[in-house]
Amino acid sequence: MTFRTPGLGRRFGGGRTRLALPVLVALAVLLVAFVVFTAFYTDLLWYRSIGFEEVFTTQLQARAVLFFGAGLLMALLVGANVLVAYRLRPAYRPLSVEQQGLERYRTVIDPRRRLVAGVLLGLLGIFTGASVSGQWPTWLAFLNRTPFGVEDPEFHKDVSFYVFTYPFIRLLLGVVFATVILSILAAVMVHYLYGGLRLQGPGDKASPPARAHLSVLVGLFVLLKAVAYWYDRYGLVHSERGVTTGASYTDVNALMPAKTILAVIAVLCAIMFFSNLLRRGMMLPGVGFTLLVLSAILLGGMYPLLIQQFQVKPDELAKEREFIQRNIEATRAAYGVDGAKVEPFAARPAADQATLRAEADKLDGARILDPNVVGPTFRQQQRIRPFYNFPDILDVGRYEIDGEMVDTVVALRELSGAPEGQHSWIKDHMVYTHGYGLVSAYADELGEGGLPKYITQNMPVSGTQKISVKRPEIYFGERTPPYSVVGGQGQQELNYPDNSEDGQQTSNYDGRGGVPVDSFFHKLLYATKFQDKNLLLSGAINDDAKIIYDRSPMQRVQKAAPWLKLDGDPYPAVVNGRVIWIVDGYTTSNSYPYSEETSLGEATRDTITETRSAVARQADDHVNYMRNSVKATVDAYDGTVHLYAWDESDPILKTWTKVFDNTVQPRSQVPPELEKHFRYPQDLFKVQQTILSKYHVTDAAAFYSGEGFWEVAEDPGSKGKRQPPYYRSLRLPGQAEDAFSLTTVFNPRNNQQMSALMAVNSTPGRNYGQITILQMPRNAQPPGPNLVQGAFMAHPEVKEDLFELRSDESQTISGNLLTIPFGGGLLYVEPVYSMQKGDQQYPILHTVLARYGNTIVSASSLDQALDEIIAAASGEPAPPDEPGGEPPAEGEQPADEGGALSPEARQAIEDLRKAVSDYEAAQKALDYDKMGQAWDAIKKAQEALTAAQQAKPES
Repeated sequence: MTFRTPGLGRRFGGGRTRLALPVLVALAVLLVAFVVFTAFYTDLLWYRSIGFEEVFTTQLQARAVLFFGAGLLMALLVGANVLVAYRLRPAYRPLSVEQQGLERYRTVIDPRRRLVAGVLLGLLGIFTGASVSGQWPTWLAFLNRTPFGVEDPEFHKDVSFYVFTYPFIRLLLGVVFATVILSILAAVMVHYLYGGLRLQGPGDKASPPARAHLSVLVGLFVLLKAVAYWYDRYGLVHSERGVTTGASYTDVNALMPAKTILAVIAVLCAIMFFSNLLRRGMMLPGVGFTLLVLSAILLGGMYPLLIQQFQVKPDELAKEREFIQRNIEATRAAYGVDGAKVEPFAARPAADQATLRAEADKLDGARILDPNVVGPTFRQQQRIRPFYNFPDILDVGRYEIDGEMVDTVVALRELSGAPEGQHSWIKDHMVYTHGYGLVSAYADELGEGGLPKYITQNMPVSGTQKISVKRPEIYFGERTPPYSVVGGQGQQELNYPDNSEDGQQTSNYDGRGGVPVDSFFHKLLYATKFQDKNLLLSGAINDDAKIIYDRSPMQRVQKAAPWLKLDGDPYPAVVNGRVIWIVDGYTTSNSYPYSEETSLGEATRDTITETRSAVARQADDHVNYMRNSVKATVDAYDGTVHLYAWDESDPILKTWTKVFDNTVQPRSQVPPELEKHFRYPQDLFKVQQTILSKYHVTDAAAFYSGEGFWEVAEDPGSKGKRQPPYYRSLRLPGQAEDAFSLTTVFNPRNNQQMSALMAVNSTPGRNYGQITILQMPRNAQPPGPNLVQGAFMAHPEVKEDLFELRSDESQTISGNLLTIPFGGGLLYVEPVYSMQKGDQQYPILHTVLARYGNTIVSASSLDQALDEIIAAASGEPAPPDEPGGEPPAEGEQPADEGGALSPEARQAIEDLRKAVSDYEAAQKALDYDKMGQAWDAIKKAQEALTAAQQAKPES
């Protein structure tokens, strides 16, 4: 017999339902807490694995202090004002429709007011803390600030005030302003809810306590405004009002006094509001507030506008000259270009064979193997197995080969993943774990058939062994899996297949990098982090196994030094047999007084960043100070990170080394073998070339006119994109030997002629970082890259040669167009590659184009091109657009075909002699206008002499 109790099941069912909800909520909270803990703890383990735990803990402490400090400040002050407003509520509220409506809300809120206030204030504190905690770099930099030893020209404060202190003051003011504003809003809401403020009913619309409370809060707001006005004066050193960045004539003579007056008025206005504690009425506060608003409009807006319009505009150069000069000096110092040497360069090609042959024998810097083109060639010839790959842009380095430093093109054979059809969790994460080997080739020599002449190649590394790689495994690189499990007992990680008994060569990782995953707890953490259950369940993970992740050089350096901006092109080097990634780190600021602000993204954009993936683009952050303060390295085998101070005089670097003590090693600790491979970083050079396109002009009047400004040359064949800078060995005029350099070319604005050649010494040593600019005469500029490229393509011999290559089956690819000072003039060299169309084809050097003066040649090699140029120099007259060899000496008379010298020829020789003398005198005096006039006279005299020599005397 079964007994049933009506309603009992429903009661138990309802109990289970009521119990399930709290359980689900608790489980959700625990799950979220575990995920947060996983993210935190795995980050800590990663930092420990590279020896930078202090970076993680210091950031965490700073974030925690700011989070709780700002959050508590906001919650406590707003909460205190809510409590004051509640306690100041009137005991009696007049009856009105408004109060009857509010009564319903009071009835609902009053029993729960503590809960509601606690929840709202807690959320407010969390949001505030989360927002402010992200500003930890500003706070830590302020606490550890280092003087620059340089004062600004207006307030005579050390630059560190603007770089470290001023941003922190603005942050602090922002938090306090937000706290006061939210306190005012919260107080108004509570006073209104409880009748202290009314919109309806007879009598005053605000009770005396509410009026006094709100008057104090508004007075605090106005007092803060006075402080803000005072510090706004210092912000004028970043003003954009004038011709250049920095405090202009109007800022100094109108806006700065106005800010001071407004600060005084704001203090008086705040006192008027505070007076409401002692007296009733809003007249004085109202008058003060009105005065403040009118003063802000008239003094802060209208007055500077009138000064700018009626005093500055009619005589702008005279008024702004001093401030333009301040900007020029500050900008050149902030970007480290104040030591750049600008040297006049006449570009007068020599015409005698002996001079040209001597120059050709010294020429070592014409890099005809273009790293931006031959990536597919390396890939096709040296990938060897489909699970390896090369980047689309290769790197340029220098190695000592047979006792000489040689320019080389290098690339690492990195892992692209398991072959198609062979994917599994084991293969993807435990077998195919790393790349293998470095491939290198001579930059200025080619092998048979126009292919690279390799120095190191194949697997295992074979050939000349002139670059010894003892650890060819690439576990850390630019193209690696998100994570791999390595180093377990008995685990075999594939190097490459071969003909051995096992059919493959394997290795077992034994580096220091990585986090152990041979415990259940760590497996659980990383299974959660990567959302991959196989990490927890797989039985293939043996004892001593490690997990490696965040493996790209830029990732690792950025996490180890979050205060650095990184160059977009890390490059590998072989140091003592190990492959080392080198990453250039920059300290930057956007607060250097009077310095021109630049967008990193825009300044570093060129053909390579626009069209290729191997070089990372810079973000569009705006900076006005930049230093290559750190050289960072990442070991490609074990992921070890080292930070070396490079610009030890940089105050920002000194500040951050105080924050993260013992993370940056002094420059003296750089191993000599490593330092040989350091080079001048590209992104800094690109920013500096952008700055020097204007700031090579150091006179305020000339800068104001803007006539001498340049622009980076357009890359031939890439409309609208800048030509990238090139690494190469280069010997500038007056230098005794070649130096590994980074170079670029400038055009005049909206003109395809060449205005200057800029080079920076990239060889570590005494002259490292020296910027030299060869400036062409303004009225006699040689052709720029686009014009030279056009001349190449229009030349009959070149057209015929290249036409045969261009068909439905093949195409031509132009390599880097190099501009080289040579024989008193400029030598242009461009390799041209041919490539069969199709997926499996690759570029092969077909010809080398060269131009010197008006001579254009097409040859199979650079040496042959130089031979043809030298041969042509002896048999052709000087080009009409450039002066040729030296005129006849005094007393020496050239004879024409008839043996006699005509009067016209004699006069032309005298004119030529005088014009050359005038040109040389003007060149020594750096008088470019007279140089241009003399150049025109030289060309005119040359034409007259040629015409006289060709004319036949009548007989």
